[in-house]
Amino acid sequence: MEERSLKVLANDTTFINKISNTLTKLLMPTKIGLNGMMITLKRNSVLKSYEAYKTTKEHDSKKETILNRYEESYALYLESIDKYIMDSVYKKVKSGNSTTFEQNALSSYYNVVHLKEREYAEYKYRKQKFLLDLDRESVLAGGKEKLINRYQKMYLEKSDELYKSILKNYSVKLADGVKEKNSNQMELYKNVFMTLDEYVKTILPLKLKEDGKDFEKIKMDYDALDEFDVGKLDEKDFLEKNAILLGMSRTLFTHSLPLVAAEQCYHKLIKDARNLIITTQKESKKEEVYKTLLKIIENYNDKILSTKVYWEKPEEREAYKKFWNEYQKASNDEQKEIAILKKELYAIHEKGPKANQIRQFYKNKLVEFGVMRQFKNTCATLEEGRYIKQTEAEEME
Repeated sequence: MEERSLKVLANDTTFINKISNTLTKLLMPTKIGLNGMMITLKRNSVLKSYEAYKTTKEHDSKKETILNRYEESYALYLESIDKYIMDSVYKKVKSGNSTTFEQNALSSYYNVVHLKEREYAEYKYRKQKFLLDLDRESVLAGGKEKLINRYQKMYLEKSDELYKSILKNYSVKLADGVKEKNSNQMELYKNVFMTLDEYVKTILPLKLKEDGKDFEKIKMDYDALDEFDVGKLDEKDFLEKNAILLGMSRTLFTHSLPLVAAEQCYHKLIKDARNLIITTQKESKKEEVYKTLLKIIENYNDKILSTKVYWEKPEEREAYKKFWNEYQKASNDEQKEIAILKKELYAIHEKGPKANQIRQFYKNKLVEFGVMRQFKNTCATLEEGRYIKQTEAEEME
């Protein structure tokens, strides 16, 4: 689809421009009507092609031809919606006759178009998604139940494909970032969680209405997200919400957000939770963050490491197996928590003040459980004149 400039310019005050703007306002209803008619024709065409493709048997010799016809009609359909934005919405915003919805639509369109220069793959998928969403609003506003039901099937399938493509694109970038130490890693993680949240809010509810049986595994997690839609979320809430979304992605986007990418996202959440424990001053809040960290670690081990086949470092695999056996044998929550704390101490390889603080936090927890002992500093002078200093020490019982 051809791209054209969408920059909104201030109206000039020359006589010629005044006449031009007046004519634009007079002709606008006709232009909108013509564009609406073209979109309707292209929409009917793509729906017909889609339904023909879906009803064609897998081994039918015409299957590929029908698919090509469907893809071509889909491209023409999106182009007609794009033209509507250019010829109608843009002119209405420029002339000051637009609604709030049209202003927001044009603003969103700008945000998508700006991706073209630096993130072409994401731009390509985001633009299709934007145009589909825009026309869906029009279909729903029309209120024709039969058309809504027909459109919904194609819309859901295409939206599913686009979200998977967007996440797959992020996954590739995350993998490249590990090797190249990409400075945009933080933005990538943010985009992954934002896209998952977007999908769960807009597409998943429609899929649940279509056939909820396919999503029974994530129904509990989906219901748990309701509590995050009320009020302002703090850092702990965001961590907990993103952990739930990431867990759901193992069912929704198994291949688009593969194990390696999901593991990186879990590492990010765990690291953020550790840092939040250190920076939180209020003890009650610190405990809440700590409980959130335990949940994230439990999900990480259950949904990622328990299914991991290839390990780069054999010693990490052995450490995980030892932990997992201890965790599964635990008869109560306290024993499970102790197992997690021991594993966390093993897992932290970083050096520096922050790493030392979180290690000490874990050790204090183990002391409370009676798993470690703490000795006070002592100093003694021997007769020979040599000094021996025994520093604070902890040892596993």
